[in-house]
This record gives sequence, C-alpha cells and structure tokens, in this order.
Amino acid sequence: MTKKEMAAKLAKKTGLSVAKANEVITALFDATPGNGIIAVELDGGGKVTVPGFGTFGSRKRAARTGTNPSNGKKITIPERNYVFFRVGKTLKERVET
Repeated sequence: MTKKEMAAKLAKKTGLSVAKANEVITALFDATPGNGIIAVELDGGGKVTVPGFGTFGSRKRAARTGTNPSNGKKITIPERNYVFFRVGKTLKERVET
C-alpha cells in the first residue's frame, strides 16, 4: 500500500478529507530531520508503542571488529544506532492465522 492509498483509506474510515488524512500520515511517519512524531521520538532514544500493533524503537549496536571482504584485512566497525520494530501480539496473531 502506498502513502496515497493509505491516505484515501484513512479519509474514508474517519471522514477526514484526503488532504487532511495525508497530513496526519506525514505528521506520524515523516523521516526528515525534526519532523515526524515517530522519528523525533526515536532520535531521542525513546520508543513508540501502539497497543496491539507493535513498538518502534532504537538501539545502539556496539563497535566491533570485522573483515574487509576485498582484501581480508581486519577493520573496526564503529558503534551506531539502528531502528527496530517489534510486532504486537494482536497483529501477529491476525497475520499468522
């Protein structure tokens, strides 16, 4: 489903205009710096939980030693943050049946 399709379905379900529904989706999911409710929360190290649906969060991956595949030399891979999503029980059960 595309963002446009999602906005149309949200508009139909809530009675919002398609333009307003698009604004709501953008406000939640925009990933540009300083925008998007979910992204801003994850930037600060927080989590966003939607009961029954799942949890968005961020974690730190520790620095580690790896091997450069082109020359076999050992390299240091720096610490970095990454995003995760843990699916909620209700959604998981619905999809798996």
